[in-house]
Amino acid sequence: MNAATFLDRKALAFLLLAVFAAGCTRNEAAGYQGYVEAEFVRIAAPFAGTLEKLQVKRGENIAAGAPLFVLEQANEAAGRHEAEERLRAEEAKLENLKSGKRPAELDVIKAQLAQAVVAERLSAAELKRDQKLLIDGFISHEKLDTSVTNNRKDQARIAELTNQLKAARLPGRVDEIRAQMAEVDAARAQLEQQTWRLEQKTSSTSKAGLVFDTLYTEGEWVPAGSPVISLLPPGNIKLRFFVPETIVGGLAQGNSVEARCDGCATPMTGKISYISPQPEFTPPVIYSTESRTKLVFLIEAKFDEKDAMRLHPGQPMDVRLP
Repeated sequence: MNAATFLDRKALAFLLLAVFAAGCTRNEAAGYQGYVEAEFVRIAAPFAGTLEKLQVKRGENIAAGAPLFVLEQANEAAGRHEAEERLRAEEAKLENLKSGKRPAELDVIKAQLAQAVVAERLSAAELKRDQKLLIDGFISHEKLDTSVTNNRKDQARIAELTNQLKAARLPGRVDEIRAQMAEVDAARAQLEQQTWRLEQKTSSTSKAGLVFDTLYTEGEWVPAGSPVISLLPPGNIKLRFFVPETIVGGLAQGNSVEARCDGCATPMTGKISYISPQPEFTPPVIYSTESRTKLVFLIEAKFDEKDAMRLHPGQPMDVRLP
């Protein structure tokens, strides 16, 4: 083999190696390995109680507004009933202050006034008779003074009962009515609070999704704030993957990504929803042959709900950037 032939073969080998390296680089830049992650919605009640009804099953897809579970609520129901009765009592007191005395109470004062009028007439007649007897000399001045005193007392009694009747027909004083209105407002607020406590013992979902897990069974005691159901809405499913720092500068939120999974008939198209502002040296999960010492950035992407429902947390995905 002459020197020229050796040099030609050596050049060809370098050329093939460069083409292979370029092909690997392009494949490596075009595709990334990622995985599916989920943000679970853990539904709990703020108050403790025995789980009376579990209205969903694990693995079931439910619609928004579907009932989930019911805790025992005897204590809360009793508290709400007490608050209702208190509100009725305070409202009755307020109406009583606004309307004055009841008719029966007014009738009592009227009867007393009538008796006082009769007594005054008798004492007035006795006074007139005693004045004549004094002139004729049949009684003393002391007896006349007694008659005068009795008549004045009966007149004062009539004036007293007349004023009582007028006052009884008037509503309560302004400050008393204001104070009672405050009591009514406090009772109404307590009723609202007790109603809210009672409603918290019955739970329903505001989002459609998959019942990922049920953490208690009927009859078990559920502590306050302890999740009973773990729900996975489709909008909480996302794709995570890592890209090198040479790529991240060209990405932006809203950019499209294409992802494939084992067993998926067609690829899925999603949009980047998050780009990590900080690099990582050793990401927690990365399916890549790159060196761990190379800087990589976390990227998250989300799919339409229809595609997201096909995915499972932890599922590996092949990701390509356009």
